[in-house]
Amino acid sequence: MNYAVKVSYIGKNYSGWQVQPDAVSIQEEIESALAKIAGTPTRITGAGRTDKGVNAWGQVASFSMDKNIQPEKLRLAINFYLPDDIRIMTARYVPEDFSARYSALSREYRYFVYHGHVCPPVMSNFVWHRKSGYSWDMSLARECCKMIQGYHNFRAFCRAGECPDDPFRTIDTLRIRTRGNLSIISVKAQSFLTNMVRIIVGNIDSVASGKKSLSWLEELLTGSERIESAMTVPACGLWFWRVNYE
Repeated sequence: MNYAVKVSYIGKNYSGWQVQPDAVSIQEEIESALAKIAGTPTRITGAGRTDKGVNAWGQVASFSMDKNIQPEKLRLAINFYLPDDIRIMTARYVPEDFSARYSALSREYRYFVYHGHVCPPVMSNFVWHRKSGYSWDMSLARECCKMIQGYHNFRAFCRAGECPDDPFRTIDTLRIRTRGNLSIISVKAQSFLTNMVRIIVGNIDSVASGKKSLSWLEELLTGSERIESAMTVPACGLWFWRVNYE
């Protein structure tokens, strides 16, 4: 039978989503749980890869099993073998040709920034605590979002040394909302470059805090090198939020 599951996890204790040598990953933990249920190794495909420390609200994974287990029972069984910081939220049957990765129409990430001298401890592992003296001009932050949205050369928005030959991508949606001291940046696209969302937020931060200009950001989108761009913001504030399918 073919299944898809929605996965939520806290990323700080893991090397990221993908299986890696000599490091514990989210994928490895789920595959280990499935092997105990199926009795054989079971490989899963994730909708997207997340780096070390990145969290997920709605990651999706697909896999096949020789056994036919009702989805709700399968969800309970997998969670029984998983650590508490990884949870299967839902499970369902899917067609044989379904792939969590290749069937995805778009992926949505959200980045959480907490502004202020003191961050509530309950939030500290899940947001970037922006506690320096530079406050954000939200009108400038929104102008950044409008500028970055669309089809551009995102070479300056990719981890150095890992940029593909084709660095062009289309950002379908990029918006920022505020809730008190909390800023929530939502970005949706079919695909992303390595560290792209965290670098986008770093560049918004540089303009919104007055350190860089909108013309500087506009120049970055023409294909500048990574060294011309701003910092990669911390992983803890990033959440893989949702995957959209037909």
